[in-house]
Amino acid sequence: MTTTEAYLQTWTEARTRFTGLLKDIKEEDLKKKLINTRNSAGFLIRHIGDVELLFAKNVFGAADLMVSAKTVIAQHDTGEWVNPGELLEYQQLAFDTLKAIIAQQTDDDWQRPITTREFGTKTKAEALGRIISHTAYHAGQLSLTLKYG
Repeated sequence: MTTTEAYLQTWTEARTRFTGLLKDIKEEDLKKKLINTRNSAGFLIRHIGDVELLFAKNVFGAADLMVSAKTVIAQHDTGEWVNPGELLEYQQLAFDTLKAIIAQQTDDDWQRPITTREFGTKTKAEALGRIISHTAYHAGQLSLTLKYG
């Protein structure tokens, strides 16, 4: 197994903490929020997709990818993330896009440094850890929101 294959397998498995929550998602779930929080379940789903697409473009080199990371731009829930079909399609697009660009990385690429405004300079391997933890963090929020919101 190559380094790229191992990292891809690790990321895909880690992401199941998020995708497992989406199986039974309903429109009424998307408006749920936890007390004293600003972001709805729908916002969290869209945000995970937005950030995965940004990683595909800015970290892993999908230079031609056009990303409109609305949750990152707005920095708060605008109340528009209420269509389960659109959100599920968007997060699947984000997954497929990031998976495809990760699969193109060579074993040497993982030690190449990448610099972004959001987290400074990291190797691509470290950046992969960052997207794994980002998705897991928000999947935890989503889980609590769906359960208690």
